[in-house]
Amino acid sequence: QVQLVESGGGSVLPGGSLRLSCVASGFTSAHYSMGWFRQVHGNERESISCISSGDDTTYYADSVKGRFTISRVDSRNTIYLQMNDLKVGDTARSYCASGVFCPHDLATMELVFDAVGQEAQDTVSS
Repeated sequence: QVQLVESGGGSVLPGGSLRLSCVASGFTSAHYSMGWFRQVHGNERESISCISSGDDTTYYADSVKGRFTISRVDSRNTIYLQMNDLKVGDTARSYCASGVFCPHDLATMELVFDAVGQEAQDTVSS
């Protein structure tokens, strides 16, 4: 059974940092591209970052580029999202997900990613 379980959300002051984790089970995450979505209350879900399988190429939405870093430790079936310099506008519910590849247009990630995490994390910057 495929499962993705997130952790690490919390509340910080603007400028603060948080690190989200996502542990995969039921499949070998090293064989898949992995990514993060977030949803600000009342808005559509936004693709914010993706890391490819194999070469670990990373992709970021403009809204988080330079502040967020996605990484993976395949031996732990885990991916991370380091979020620095958090802004009030980053307050959102975040989900990890897996898919076949990272699309160059990150906005289409939802079309090629299927499994989505089950323990979405709230990050609050206020």
